[in-house]
Amino acid sequence: MVARREFQTSVVSWDIDTAAKLIGAGAARIGVAGSGAGIGTVLGNLIIGYARNLSLKQRLFFCAILHFALSEVMGLFHLMIAFLILFAI
Repeated sequence: MVARREFQTSVVSWDIDTAAKLIGAGAARIGVAGSGAGIGTVLGNLIIGYARNLSLKQRLFFCAILHFALSEVMGLFHLMIAFLILFAI
């Protein structure tokens, strides 16, 4: 028979682990706010670009959609990391 030792944690260390998870997830969510600011900046600059030069409408729209998508992906990436910290670790 093999002796088996299990890892036991006290309530205090479990609370510290939970607090660390919540702090880490909160820090990871800061990127979501940055994504929102980036999207607002892109769309604001799109409107300014339309007002200055209407002949570049298609090119400005394509660039704006590309930058919007990249900002959104970064926001979703940060949100995914926050959920991984909370629920997978």
